[in-house]
Amino acid sequence: MLTENELQLTADVLVIGGGPAAAWAAWAAASQGVKVIIADKGFLGTSGAAAASGNGIMAPSPEHWDKVVSERYRAGKDLANLRWIERVVEKTWLSLPLVEKWGYRFPKEDGESVRQSYYGPEYMRVHRKNLLRIGVQILDQSPALELLLALDGSVAGARGVQRQHHRTYTVRAGAVVLANGGCAFLSKALGCNTNTGDGLLMAVEAGGELSSMEASNHYAISTAFNATVTRGVPFGWASYTDEAGNDLGGYINGRRDPAFLPNALIKGPVYARLDKATDEVKAVIEKSHFIAFLPYKKAGIDPYTERIPVTLVLEGTVRGTGGVRIVNDSCATKVPGLYAAGDAASREFLAGLASGGGGPNAAWAISTGQWAGEGAAAFAKSLGAHANERVARAVGQVGMRSNPASETFDNEAIVRGVQAQMFPLEKNYLRSEQKLLDSLAKLETLWQQVQGNPKQDTVRDIEFSRRAVALTAVARWAYFSALHRTETRSEHIRVDYPDTDPNQRYYQAAGGLDNLWVRHDWITDAPATAPLQTTQSTPVVSKL
Repeated sequence: MLTENELQLTADVLVIGGGPAAAWAAWAAASQGVKVIIADKGFLGTSGAAAASGNGIMAPSPEHWDKVVSERYRAGKDLANLRWIERVVEKTWLSLPLVEKWGYRFPKEDGESVRQSYYGPEYMRVHRKNLLRIGVQILDQSPALELLLALDGSVAGARGVQRQHHRTYTVRAGAVVLANGGCAFLSKALGCNTNTGDGLLMAVEAGGELSSMEASNHYAISTAFNATVTRGVPFGWASYTDEAGNDLGGYINGRRDPAFLPNALIKGPVYARLDKATDEVKAVIEKSHFIAFLPYKKAGIDPYTERIPVTLVLEGTVRGTGGVRIVNDSCATKVPGLYAAGDAASREFLAGLASGGGGPNAAWAISTGQWAGEGAAAFAKSLGAHANERVARAVGQVGMRSNPASETFDNEAIVRGVQAQMFPLEKNYLRSEQKLLDSLAKLETLWQQVQGNPKQDTVRDIEFSRRAVALTAVARWAYFSALHRTETRSEHIRVDYPDTDPNQRYYQAAGGLDNLWVRHDWITDAPATAPLQTTQSTPVVSKL
């Protein structure tokens, strides 16, 4: 890596990321009286999925907690955990008044704040302003690329590059929070192109584990002529037709069938018209999902009377579930001093293998961000005053070290190769053993290519080389995990195993770089039938 004029900093806690989970983690850690640095790939406040638009929040008032918790648990199909869902709901409800105190204005009804959604740009602007107010140091345009480990195996900071200063940087820290999002494979889903799986790769290199990576294939509806705005709510009032204008149906008992659109698109073009929306509905959805209507306005299209070509955009783990495996209530990982929050962490306790959509995922970011920040601060304090004097080494591997004896690999070609395996619905939505094996073989070829010499002439070269490696690694973990879950459950669909198997009630841990592995972490407590209180900190699992 380029080391001339390298920036060297120290902190008690380093937070990697720039979305809501990262902001909450930095605030929570700083509230414990420790020095915090937050490093974002973009500009904290404008980058990431949350800052790009509005979002619902799973934050019901207490009288509705039982109902919401029960519904969320059922959506997880016996893989979610009641106590974690309850923790998330309660923590989120208690946290939102803080955002209001910091300056965010929720809408009012009868004089009371309605904290059920947020407007992303303003929500993140308030977070940035608050972090600066309490003394958190923000490194913008500074993607972190590899972790540092001390001799005892605990995390000791991270290294990365600063685009605008054309230099590398190192932050020595007592603890690190990975809150740098999931992986959408550069699909151009709105706000998601900063989510390239960097944190998942760094965690595994440091000795951490992933979990539920088979739930990494979430697709979201978008207009085909501007396939980036993935807001599905307005399409709940659409009728669907094929190219000849034939009605395709797509509804079950008045609700849109989630499996309808992928299956229809595999057969041919699909068009939607929002002709089921009443005037009252139009007023609501145009206000709450205004960004979804901008493409129509720019194109001069009336979506209520004209047919619109639609498609599905891969959002991967961003609205999926898979991520870094957390092992306790503080969102710690297997690596001492390393914590994970938000989309970077596996959301299996909240969602099983289902998508958390908008509201649950937003609540997960708010709650896990704080738990991870508090846990990281406590760990850093336990190391004492000389934590940043520990001998440490950088553990980044593929894509980080020059190998002059090898050919320089083409970053863009690697990315296109990964996307060719991950984007098609017939490969990633409708999975089978043979298709997974075929894709894994192609991804393995790409993995061998990135073992070569990374281009490192500029900081952008370094970042993009590492990004290509991360995308390849995440794709391999996703398909390897999918291969080993021989059932259909929630978003993981195996056409060769179409039924949900009650005997596969486990989480799949995964890891490995050159040699991939999976492990079944069996859930041994009985499936819940009601949102009862429990005292377990995590689902009871036994490791195979």
